Amino acid sequence: MAGRKNRTRKPVALLFLKSLMGIILLLGSSCFAANIESVRVWRAPDHTRLVFDLSASVVDHKVFPLKAPARIVVDIADSSINANDVDELDLSNTPIKQIRSGKRNSKDLRVVLDLNATVKPRSFVLVKHGGKPDRLVIDLYDSNIETVKTVQQVVKAETGKRDIIVAIDAGHGGEDPGALGPKKIREKDVVYKISKQLASMVNAEKGYKAHMVRTGDYYIPLDTRRNKAREVRADIFISIHADAFKNPKAKGASVFALSRRGATSETARFLASKENEADLIGGVGGVDLGNVDDMLAGVLVDLSMTASLANSLDVGEKVLGQIGKVTLLHKNQVEQAGFVVLKSPDVPSILVETGFISNPEEARKLNTYDHRKKLANAIFTGVKRYFNETPPAGSYVAWKKYGDNLERQMEHVISRGETLTAIATRYKVSVARIKAANDLNDSTIKIGQILKIPAS
Repeated sequence: MAGRKNRTRKPVALLFLKSLMGIILLLGSSCFAANIESVRVWRAPDHTRLVFDLSASVVDHKVFPLKAPARIVVDIADSSINANDVDELDLSNTPIKQIRSGKRNSKDLRVVLDLNATVKPRSFVLVKHGGKPDRLVIDLYDSNIETVKTVQQVVKAETGKRDIIVAIDAGHGGEDPGALGPKKIREKDVVYKISKQLASMVNAEKGYKAHMVRTGDYYIPLDTRRNKAREVRADIFISIHADAFKNPKAKGASVFALSRRGATSETARFLASKENEADLIGGVGGVDLGNVDDMLAGVLVDLSMTASLANSLDVGEKVLGQIGKVTLLHKNQVEQAGFVVLKSPDVPSILVETGFISNPEEARKLNTYDHRKKLANAIFTGVKRYFNETPPAGSYVAWKKYGDNLERQMEHVISRGETLTAIATRYKVSVARIKAANDLNDSTIKIGQILKIPAS
C-alpha cells in the first residue's frame, strides 16, 4: 500500500511543478521588467554620470558606442521609460547633445545619447540603498584627458620656498546628498560652501595653497578623494562633513583622526559606518586585497597608517581647540574611527564634523554664511598653528621661521610613540637623511632626544 501511495503522488508533484514553471514563463518579462521612473545627470571634471531610477532591481542592458555621428546606445530589455524630465535635463558642459528613446522589438527600450565628443562608456546597476531606488548608472569618461607629471615638476615642487598644500575635501556630492536636515538642508551643499570659504582663506595666506578635491556637485569615491590629495603632494588632508544622528537632540562639532583599533565611542562607530556607506550610495566597488597574503596586507596597512597618524592627532587637537571657540563641541578630544577617506599613507588627515545637521538649531546655523565663515576660519587657524610649530622643510613657512640656515637650526624633540618614519614624513625628508644628520647607526630613538632635521 505504501508503495502504491508513492506512485500516485509522484505524477501530481510533477504536474504541480510544470504548472508553476508555466506560470513563471507566462509572467516572464512582467516579473522582471525594470521601467525608468526618472533620469538625472551629473558632471565631474573627467566624466559625466547619467542615472536612471528603476522600478525594479533586475535589469538586462547593453551599452555600446556608434560613430558618424558619435552616439552611445543603451538597450534595456523588456522596459519602458516613464520619466517626463528627460527634456528638462541640463546637458550644458557635458558631451551629451540630446537624449532620445524609443521601443525596440515592441518590448525593449533603446536610449540613444547623441554626443558632441567621443567618450568611453561604463555602466553598472546599483541596488536599492540609503533611501535611493534601484538605479542604472552610465558613466561617460572624457577621452581627451591626459595627465603627465615629469621629474622636473616634482623636483620643482619640493625645492625653494614652496607653498604648503592644503587638500580640502567637501564630503558627499552628486548622487550622494549626505545627511538631510530640516527644510531640505543637504549636507553636501553645506560642506561644499564651508570648503570653498576655507579654500579662499588658505589661498589668501602667503605660503599656503588650497586644493579642492571636489570642485562641483558630483560624487567622488572615498579612496579616490584621499588619492587626489596624494597626487598633488598635499601636506594635509581635511574632509569636511556635517553630522546626523537618530536622536535630533545630538549636537556639537567633532574632529576625527583614523583609528586602527576601532572607534573611541559609539557615536564614532556609527558615524564611521555611515560615512563609509557613501561608496554604496555613490556607486563604486570596494577594494579587494584578496590577492595579498595576510602578513603582507598587515605590514602594508601598518606602514601606511603609522607615519601619518601621530601628525593627524596633533593637527586635529589644534583644529578642535579653535572650533571650540566658535561652536559647541560634541566631544572635547579628537575622536578616532575607521573612516576610509582618512587612510592615507603619507598625508596627515582629519575629518571635521561641523555640527549636527539633524539638530534643528545647528542646521539653522550651518545654513548661514557667517557661521560657516567662523568654522572655516577656526579650521585654518588650527592648521596654521600646527605648521607654524613644525613647518615642512623647503616651505615658505619654514624659511620664515628659520631663515636660510634651516638645516642647522631646525630641530625636533622626540615624543612618546614617535618613529623615524613618522618624523621623516612630517618634515618631508628621508629617514636616511635624518640618520646621516644625527650620526645614527640604526632607527633607535629615545623620548626627549633632540634630532636635527635636514632641509628637503
